Amino acid sequence: MSKFKTIGLVGRPGHNGVVTTLERLLTILADKAVTVVLDADTAQLLDSPAVAQYPRRELSHHCDLVVVVGGDGSMLNVAKTMASDQVPVIGVNRGRLGFLTDILPEELEQRLDEVLNDQFTVEKRFLLDASLQRGSEREHLGSALNDVVLHPGKAAQMIEFELFVDGQFVYSQESDGLIVATPTGSTAYALSAGGPIMHPGLDAVVLVPMYPHSLSSRPIVVDGQSEICIRVAEKNNLQPLLSCDGEERYSARAGDELIVRKKTVPLTMIHPPGHSFYQACRSKLGWGSRLVRRDD
Repeated sequence: MSKFKTIGLVGRPGHNGVVTTLERLLTILADKAVTVVLDADTAQLLDSPAVAQYPRRELSHHCDLVVVVGGDGSMLNVAKTMASDQVPVIGVNRGRLGFLTDILPEELEQRLDEVLNDQFTVEKRFLLDASLQRGSEREHLGSALNDVVLHPGKAAQMIEFELFVDGQFVYSQESDGLIVATPTGSTAYALSAGGPIMHPGLDAVVLVPMYPHSLSSRPIVVDGQSEICIRVAEKNNLQPLLSCDGEERYSARAGDELIVRKKTVPLTMIHPPGHSFYQACRSKLGWGSRLVRRDD
């Protein structure tokens, strides 16, 4: 008998394929010995008045598995809440890349049966917490599964800042900003900025400068337990922005210190049998297939 008794569904609005997949999920789950609940926003996409619905921030209080239908952005939006309540998530890909949502719509029934029969692998993905240090006061700004980014906002102008890792000065820099990415986020924005691909099992964080005014500035990988401090230069005339997974959280002032650390509670992700990070890279990034000898 499945360990999952109540399943929450979350879908990305504005995509017809999402609605189709959600309706299929409701049909499939109706024949299983499980209870289904909906995120309130998702419920507006469907005509299912008999299914209980809850605000997203409360959904994890009422289920023991969440199925996310959409792309990686949908998973990022759900991750922060589900991680805090330690409810596992699994994704059905209706986006473009799908590094985090690895069930294909055409495999939905088979993969869901496997999961409900306890045939799956469990993976822990850590998040980052971002805080503002101003004088003796520290304020929590937000969490991120992919990355925390300091950037100039709409204007393409350089930011001056200093970087410290565990209290040790690393460098001062003029650039368009800095990306602080988890291994999960290493295949997202950080990859576009020239950062390395990191296996999601690593306990490490990568610091990727954005268009630095120096040819010697390169990405740095540091221990996942590190405290990263970005101090905005006192003479900085801009008010750079801090974003968590692409969502703007704070407009920084000169002299502010932005502190980034690993979140204490990880996100629990479930994958169907046969899941492979390297296969995902081959599929999503267009890597070459395995060579086959002519006599094989």
